[in-house]
Amino acid sequence: MPNFNFTISQRMDKNLIKNEIKKLREEIDYHNKLYYDESENIISDYEYDQKMNSLINLEKKYPEFKSSSSPSIKIGGNITKEFKTFKHSNKMLSLTNTYSNEDLDEYDKRLKKNLNDENIEYTCELKYDGVALSILYENGEFKRAITRGDGNYGDDISNNVLTIKTLPIKLKNYKSLSLEVRGEAFVSKSDFKKLNEKKKERNEQLFSNPRNTASGSLKLQDSTEVANRRINCFIYSLNKDFDDIKTHEESLKFLKNIGFNVPSTFKKCKNINEVKDYINYWESRRQGLNVETDGIVIKVNNLDYQKKLGSTSKSPRWAIAYKYKAENKETRIKDIIFQVGRTGAITPVAILEPVHIGGSIVKRASLHNANEIERLDIRLGDYVNIEKGGEIIPKITSVVTKKRNPKSVVFNFIRNCPYCKSELCVEKNQAIHYCKNDRICLPQISGKIEHFISKNAMDIENIGPETIKGLINKNIINNPFDLYTIKYDDIINLEFKLNQDDKIRSLKKKSCKNIIESIEKSKKNSFSNLLFGLGIRYVGKTTAEKLTAHFENIDNLISSDFNELIKVDEVGDKIAKSIIKYFSEEENIKLVNNLRKVGLNLKEESDTKKSNKLNGINFVISGKFLKFSRESLQNEIKINGGKVSKSLSSQTTFLIAGEKMGPKKKIKAQNLKIKIISEDDFISMI
Repeated sequence: MPNFNFTISQRMDKNLIKNEIKKLREEIDYHNKLYYDESENIISDYEYDQKMNSLINLEKKYPEFKSSSSPSIKIGGNITKEFKTFKHSNKMLSLTNTYSNEDLDEYDKRLKKNLNDENIEYTCELKYDGVALSILYENGEFKRAITRGDGNYGDDISNNVLTIKTLPIKLKNYKSLSLEVRGEAFVSKSDFKKLNEKKKERNEQLFSNPRNTASGSLKLQDSTEVANRRINCFIYSLNKDFDDIKTHEESLKFLKNIGFNVPSTFKKCKNINEVKDYINYWESRRQGLNVETDGIVIKVNNLDYQKKLGSTSKSPRWAIAYKYKAENKETRIKDIIFQVGRTGAITPVAILEPVHIGGSIVKRASLHNANEIERLDIRLGDYVNIEKGGEIIPKITSVVTKKRNPKSVVFNFIRNCPYCKSELCVEKNQAIHYCKNDRICLPQISGKIEHFISKNAMDIENIGPETIKGLINKNIINNPFDLYTIKYDDIINLEFKLNQDDKIRSLKKKSCKNIIESIEKSKKNSFSNLLFGLGIRYVGKTTAEKLTAHFENIDNLISSDFNELIKVDEVGDKIAKSIIKYFSEEENIKLVNNLRKVGLNLKEESDTKKSNKLNGINFVISGKFLKFSRESLQNEIKINGGKVSKSLSSQTTFLIAGEKMGPKKKIKAQNLKIKIISEDDFISMI
């Protein structure tokens, strides 16, 4: 009997716990909806955090009550070491832009003709400035989120997208439904401001703009950090057919009903004139929204018409984007300073009296080069008109000459480097001034090392720009090789000044340990990563991959001549001359040899090579294939010794043609007398 009473009591306690967990989840979901959907905040961040912590602690203590749809999942906690690539079920296309009423009229006229219908309805939506996502649900539950990527393939960022509080983990009332939706991830203006306020408190570099913040956040490896970035997501497209959904407007209403965050600003327009009214309505009002926008998306409302119109290789024919003209403001130039890049390029920058434009405070704008200063006749103290190109980059468009001080003088470009005082030079047929003294010029030294450790190069984590400058100033490093000579004892408790407010930073145990481990880990990176990291002018990531595939090791590349270099796909005169010049310098050869000594990879890995059957054969692939994805076909070519190019040229041996290959490619191949082969023909070759 006593045991029985104890069990009953225990059950009662468990029921209380269960109800408390349920209550907390409902409260948190309610506050999430208020905050992200309706921009309301009726409790403080502290109160919200208290509720979330209570929920997390209860779920840990009573795992039997855990749920895959709990809002606690939204706080992150997963580490993603590598983002896998997935093919989109339907290509993620970009929209064709238009800028005038005349363009809209022409578009409307063209659609009426193609559809043989004089009464075309449109759906208008605000064009949000964020990151495009494709999100898949299976049996009513979240499965995967993929970036746009190149339109065909995107990166799996599911762990990070799961932290978005407005995105449902389970579909409301549709437990067995499988579908794909598309939307835009973004950081609101108010949240962006809060994030930068916290950055400022910690004396950290501020985020540049909401769009880049969202984009960078979604590629972080730690989803807990992503959760702290307050990313939101609007859903704007249903990628699935339903018999009872005939229009885009109906699909948006359906998406909202099953739990997605669909903006309430969309509107069905009966004709192109109503579209223009919608555009005019939002032209000024959009600035008052809590999210960055740069235009209006206009879609044919009838879904059958969308299918009939189809798409080009780049854009849907049933949708366009109307882009608003950039906002223009007047301000004054207080000063002109000069920045030095890693290649020695000198960039003049105008320091402005702060002006509010396009949703942010603008304090500086690039003047690009001496020719641009001369073209606009920009002088110190001038009043200028400024706009944000693409709503992001500040640009000076003209000088307000009527406000110019009569005593102002023509601005003369500097003759010497602002850092090392070396005489500047201008290369033939170019407008850019260069400092050639890269061995002692601090911005160039630090810029080269920053490039070397960047993600697409040697991917050395835990070393930021300020740390690099500190290590240079303490004479610990002076070039990329010096990184591999750093020992723990060299940097433990090392103190150096930060640029901001002369604050002193000290490297502690954990930071030092992470730095040493990251440097050691980088030794495993590929030859192409290293080549890109060397920072040879004009040699980008793709070019580096082409070069390493062709020459196979650094010695072959160093000893190559101009004629051999230009045989490589996408390597022209400019790139070839730059490579030859780089390896003609003794210091660069010394750097390569030193990197060789510490074990960096200076040759193509050959262990994945299957055969040499395709040696010396250059392929271009086009269209869709039954037995290969484009990625796997490219890989099959490479592991059998062949090479893959993006475009047809006289160097192309075969064009592998799949379904829906464009006619232009076929004609070009025929003109160049390139043999066109099928997927099966290729298989017979290997």
